[in-house]
Amino acid sequence: MLEVKGLGKRLPNGKAILNDVSFRIGKGEFVALLGASGAGKSMIMRAIVGLTSITGGEVVFSGESGKSYTTTTASGKELRRARRNIGVIFQGCNLVRRLSVLDNVMIGRLGRIHPLRSWLYGFTDQEASEAMAALDRVGMAGFAPRMTGSLSGGEVQRVAIARAIFQRPLFYLADEPISNLDPKNAEGIMQLLQPLARENPILGAFHQPDMVMRYCTRVIALRKGAIVYDGKPQLSQSQLDEVYGYQPERQELSRALSMAES
Repeated sequence: MLEVKGLGKRLPNGKAILNDVSFRIGKGEFVALLGASGAGKSMIMRAIVGLTSITGGEVVFSGESGKSYTTTTASGKELRRARRNIGVIFQGCNLVRRLSVLDNVMIGRLGRIHPLRSWLYGFTDQEASEAMAALDRVGMAGFAPRMTGSLSGGEVQRVAIARAIFQRPLFYLADEPISNLDPKNAEGIMQLLQPLARENPILGAFHQPDMVMRYCTRVIALRKGAIVYDGKPQLSQSQLDEVYGYQPERQELSRALSMAES
């Protein structure tokens, strides 16, 4: 379970970037953050991971064991322990191009092993087997020995998802995971993410209302750093208008609504 409580962030001049943002996400939920550029989606992601300071609020998450973690007040070892339980799928993937696909996946668990072991002999055969299982789950097991730099955009994003799976997180953060992909590959990534939420919740930032309506279980919409909608992913035209602050292109909106109704 992930809980964001009254999250706030202000610039030195007093301008609010985030304004009392609160929500909870539990197992089985695939939640999309929607909003125009600058609405606060990425800032929320950064705050959850502890990559930016905040001026108010708290981020708390826990697993079935009941142990709780926070990233907003933690530092040092405590913050590192919290972060290793967050599976982040970046927009740019953040993979090491000169390493093999398998090596990139296993990097996802570096935070769980002692630095001395990583320097001396690396990962065990059992861990390599688990990494292969994660690759198999995203349809990339046959690419394990390939250099990551030789992969296409869609393939690289699949490897990034496998790395997050191998990390064994309590929840996933997907920061615009389909923004750089063509429609076919974007569809494939959403089809991979959807079943993951049945095991661990997913919070993703998106710019594609049609994909969100088809694959997500819930939408949290932001405008100017504040939540303006939290509910079912099938938003009406007027709701999308409020979120984005302008009339969406008729063709895109009609396509999104027709897909949601089919």
